[in-house]
Amino acid sequence: MTKKSEYYYDEKAADRACAFIETMIRHCKGELAGKLLKLEEWQKNDIIKPIFGWKNKKTNLRRYRTCYVEIPRKNGKSTIGAAVALFLLFADGERGAEIFSCAGDRNQANIIFSLAKSMIEMSPELISRCKTYRNSIEYPAKGNIYKVLSSDAKLQHGHNAHAVLFDELHTQPNDELWNTMVTSTGARSQPLIMAITTAGSSKTDNNICWQVHDYADKVKNNIIKDETFLPVIYSANENDNIQDEKTWMKANPNYGISIKKDYFIKESAKAAEIASYENSFKRLHLNIWTTNVTKWLSDKQWMENYYDYDIKNLEGKACFAGLDLASTRDMSSLVLLFPLEDEKYIVLPFFWCPWESIYNRTMKDKLNYNLWVKQGFLHATEGDVQDYEYIRKTINELNEKYNIKVIGYDRWNSSSLVINLLGDGLTMSPFGQGWASMSAPTKELEKMVLRKQINHLNNPILRWQMSNVSLRTDPSENIKVDKARSTEKVDGVVSLVMAIGEKLTDEAPGESVYNDRGLLII
Repeated sequence: MTKKSEYYYDEKAADRACAFIETMIRHCKGELAGKLLKLEEWQKNDIIKPIFGWKNKKTNLRRYRTCYVEIPRKNGKSTIGAAVALFLLFADGERGAEIFSCAGDRNQANIIFSLAKSMIEMSPELISRCKTYRNSIEYPAKGNIYKVLSSDAKLQHGHNAHAVLFDELHTQPNDELWNTMVTSTGARSQPLIMAITTAGSSKTDNNICWQVHDYADKVKNNIIKDETFLPVIYSANENDNIQDEKTWMKANPNYGISIKKDYFIKESAKAAEIASYENSFKRLHLNIWTTNVTKWLSDKQWMENYYDYDIKNLEGKACFAGLDLASTRDMSSLVLLFPLEDEKYIVLPFFWCPWESIYNRTMKDKLNYNLWVKQGFLHATEGDVQDYEYIRKTINELNEKYNIKVIGYDRWNSSSLVINLLGDGLTMSPFGQGWASMSAPTKELEKMVLRKQINHLNNPILRWQMSNVSLRTDPSENIKVDKARSTEKVDGVVSLVMAIGEKLTDEAPGESVYNDRGLLII
């Protein structure tokens, strides 16, 4: 507990901060644009009044030097951040104040800053007192300035920050910017570091947001005593029912105001149906810290995408392919994707593995490699290393049988096989394995499965590999198959994703009518 003699609550100072925000700042978006901002009770009582009202009895300076606000999306994080920044710029009484908006990249850092600038432009009282520029706002009467910084810019160590607002701290790639800006406040009498963020997806000690969250949580629960740190965390618990409205209300203080019940009904239903979205829903809308690795589609969902089909019907048809060449001693895969009518697809996989690896995997790991060879699903190559010439021969035979338009392959795991296939006349397309390349086709595969648009022909190897998949998610909600975290082999799934990626790439040019009829000269 705080000693009564150490701090006191300055009600006038707290009310003054609220009054500035509610009489000087206007909404600049949506239906309320132009109207004065009215703080919700939780914004006043949990954030604004504690920050600006509590003071040190000896110095009369602010008690709180750090405020950590962790809150789900759509609860007005940016609005409250911009309002605090403007009070610090115009009304805090500090001369020569340097105020910064910081984030993982410049676009994110600009969100609060741009909102603050728009608020100024909507306010005749504020716009007449300052000068606004692209990346800064100056208040000449006090010599104060508000700027934008981001982690993707070269760090500058000469700042003398009065206040720093970190937007979405969970997107910080490391602790460099945080540490730089925290130490930049050393010469100020009552600086403020304010982090406003949603929960993150990396519970690791080298994640600065997790470090600050963990510290805030311990301060909140009186495990750590730090009377200069204000923790404000709104979240559900990991074991709460994410379909229950009480859970939604618990994590979202603006539920029923800026967040509507209908929106949560829709999003929670999506989380129940789509496995890869469940963690996103928990993190973004319930503020539950998750891992960035999650299990994907269920076996039931996968097996609903099978029906009898005579593959002789595919002969001569166009298809897209993905090729994943594994290490020399393990399984490699090629997956052909055949578009049919009515947005249906046939998935035709091929797998190769050296005989010695087949024996070892069957005997030591008790996997069905031997059985799959007997059933014709796994092609055995001679020796103890992968026979790329055998794979090359098979792919050329498949190209004679089917019309393989393009083969996507992992450019970082390619070999002479790719060069030889190019020489054989096949179109080979290097396919990146990062977020930019893999996310869209991975999401597309998920949609195909959930809509029962594909037929995987009940291939037992591909079924087994689908059960092994773990997905990795980044802060921007991109997804991809995580080979390292998946429980076993997933090369066939990766090949299928690349085949879908090549199909999506092939479709893109067709969106323009000029690809069909050419340009008209008039």
